[in-house]
Amino acid sequence: MTLADVYLQQLINGLSLGAMYALLALGFTLVYGILELINFAHFNVFMVGSFVALGMFELLGVVPGAPALGGAALALTLLAAFLVTMVASGVLGVAIERIALRPLRNVRGPAAMITTIGVSYILFNLVLLGIGADSKNFASPLPPLKFALGGAVLRLREVLIWAVSLFLMALLTWFVQFTRMGKAMRATAQDPEAARMMGIEVDRVIMAAFFLGSALAGAGGLMFGLYYNFTSYIIGFTAGLRAFTAAVLGGIGNVPGAMVGGIIIGLIEAMGGQLISASWADVIIFSILVLVLVFRPAGLFGRVAPNKS
Repeated sequence: MTLADVYLQQLINGLSLGAMYALLALGFTLVYGILELINFAHFNVFMVGSFVALGMFELLGVVPGAPALGGAALALTLLAAFLVTMVASGVLGVAIERIALRPLRNVRGPAAMITTIGVSYILFNLVLLGIGADSKNFASPLPPLKFALGGAVLRLREVLIWAVSLFLMALLTWFVQFTRMGKAMRATAQDPEAARMMGIEVDRVIMAAFFLGSALAGAGGLMFGLYYNFTSYIIGFTAGLRAFTAAVLGGIGNVPGAMVGGIIIGLIEAMGGQLISASWADVIIFSILVLVLVFRPAGLFGRVAPNKS
């Protein structure tokens, strides 16, 4: 394999990682755009989503050693797994908002953000105590199909991750821009009091933001399992911090910025590990977080807006 092939392989890996981080970052940015709240529980909604996906695959007979699927059986299995995982994750996000955060809606200060940290640790420990600390093998229904790109290899799982991520991000963009609820979300993000006076049900808008963001995190958790072939109670922390960095880099509260930020972080992780060392990837990524917060706190695509409080 030539040096060019090595970089091409890392580009493929980086785009796959970036697609997962972008989906997770969208959850941060949707909630922040409306409530100006960093939802740290989002880390472990992603983790729970990966376990929901694992359970759904096992229910459908996709277990280690089972033959790969093809054709209609593969399509239906993936569709069912994505739908169940996204709906379950979305419902979990709504439950977090309704039970833990709504009572704090009018409380000033960091109480709501601290509450999300507590909820995150509750989810973390529930999975740890209920399922165990061992990593779980994540069987894939995908056939071992590979495409040669010179000396690099493009696998079917990367194609699936790219296709599903692009579809979900395009669907979210359409939803926010052209649907009635999407317009209500944009109006609420601009000025919640004015939106309420115009007849917009702000509570419903906030629930929709939590549902959509958490559903996308669930899809990201499923993709994590397909990509790495395992899941664990600990995966939310690292992936969540990188996705949060992606949201900040793109401009937290900015939907296109979260997508671009996710791709950039994925590429930095893959290319930085290749150019320097994999052990330095986190140093590079979180140095970027610090530099962005210091020199451009609004992010690459964000703009400084007046505080809504």
